[in-house]
Amino acid sequence: MRHARLEKSDRLQRALKVLQEAKGRVSTRTLMRKANICAVNSVIAELRENGADILCEQTVKNGERRFFYTLIKSPESP
Repeated sequence: MRHARLEKSDRLQRALKVLQEAKGRVSTRTLMRKANICAVNSVIAELRENGADILCEQTVKNGERRFFYTLIKSPESP
């Protein structure tokens, strides 16, 4: 997969900002709404390729799977 460079991608910058401001877990839905993005899993993969350390956790509630993301370490500034 070819990934976008963080310094040139508004989409990745918006997602990273939401993760940084959360200071903890962020649900897929919250990340989609606050960062105005669609493919959260792809954005997370691209942020990881840019050096971010992001934890993904899955929970099951009432038979529904939910995913949460926690920023452990931001990417280094270019």
